[in-house]
Amino acid sequence: MNINPFDILKNAQKIQEQMGAFQEKLGDIGVTGSAGGGMVEIDLNGKMEVLAVRIAPEVIDPNEAEMLQDLITAAFTDGMGKIRERIGQEMGALTGGMGLPGMPNMPPGFPGGGFPGSIPGLS
Repeated sequence: MNINPFDILKNAQKIQEQMGAFQEKLGDIGVTGSAGGGMVEIDLNGKMEVLAVRIAPEVIDPNEAEMLQDLITAAFTDGMGKIRERIGQEMGALTGGMGLPGMPNMPPGFPGGGFPGSIPGLS
């Protein structure tokens, strides 16, 4: 089997272009994390940016500040989990489920992100 290095280079360039397009697409992915039965909601995009925070008026009580902090944290965590899941789905479609290591600019814990601990067997 002969491997043409120019074919490898072309494929690498194609993958790099696809990754650039994918990273642009991340801004279009959106989810809402929620906690407390919807009393606190946080909108996030695929770039891991918080777009909006909504707090139901009945939640805001000066004596309940700690609960409010916990709800916001839980909503953010819920949204981050949903973003990671969606990114994993999109990456799986892009890479054919290969989980390629060493993909730059991917968030920690992201499948195939190339970060230590994100790929089974590597540390």
